[in-house]
Amino acid sequence: MKAPVRILYISSEITPYVPESPTAIAGRFMPQASQENGMEIRSFMPKYGCINERRNQLHEVIRLSGMNIVVSDVDRPLVIKVASIPQARLQVYFIENEDYFKRKFVFRDEKDAFFADNDERAILFARGVLETVKKLRWQPTIVHCNGWMANLIPLYLKKAYKADPIFTDCKVIVSLYDEINKERFSGGFAKKVLTGNLKPADVEILNTPTGINLAKLAVKYADGVIVASRNVSKDVMDFVAKEKVPALSFAEITDGSTAPYTNRYIKFYGKFLKE
Repeated sequence: MKAPVRILYISSEITPYVPESPTAIAGRFMPQASQENGMEIRSFMPKYGCINERRNQLHEVIRLSGMNIVVSDVDRPLVIKVASIPQARLQVYFIENEDYFKRKFVFRDEKDAFFADNDERAILFARGVLETVKKLRWQPTIVHCNGWMANLIPLYLKKAYKADPIFTDCKVIVSLYDEINKERFSGGFAKKVLTGNLKPADVEILNTPTGINLAKLAVKYADGVIVASRNVSKDVMDFVAKEKVPALSFAEITDGSTAPYTNRYIKFYGKFLKE
């Protein structure tokens, strides 16, 4: 019997848990579309403080919680929660940590300033997802990184987790948006990212810690990219061409699991599946 195709979705945002945006809409409907096309899926996002747990019926997954991730030399405890989107028969896993995600805003404060610790939040989220998937013992065929908070995933999969049997054979696809083109992270981002066998040379692009360079880092270690915004930086797209990474051209992201872009994405996945 042929093994099922398994897609791991790692999203910065998923509606209805946060307000609609192209990232959040794709995070909501692509897993449903894949599932309706016979694929197995798992879907992850951060548990932001603005998410109402009672209304959305989140509950803790005790067997998955209790891990610590070291970020900036501090042990950061993880709590893993889960909720269902009933109309889609989908589960969403949430990565929770009080230090990074309890605040009531998503990426920017009440004055619209980019959080100073967004680099550390992305590190904890990325590594927290991968450690949780290891605990689930669920081996993905394709990992789809949707939104900037997932842009460290390709690096970690291709380097730090390369020898782990859960991830050895998976392909990594990155959706590129224009969401943080103009943002800059705190100094020291490149050093904070290092873990396991990662070397400074692997992340030297983050020595200038901009949103554009974080996107380039994702491209560098991706097997494929999806142009998910009309306004993806030309600098990033030139880098995609330079690295010769297969790319799917832009299509409008709209509500619904049968929206035209979903079928294009699923066909693109097919390019990375073994016969």
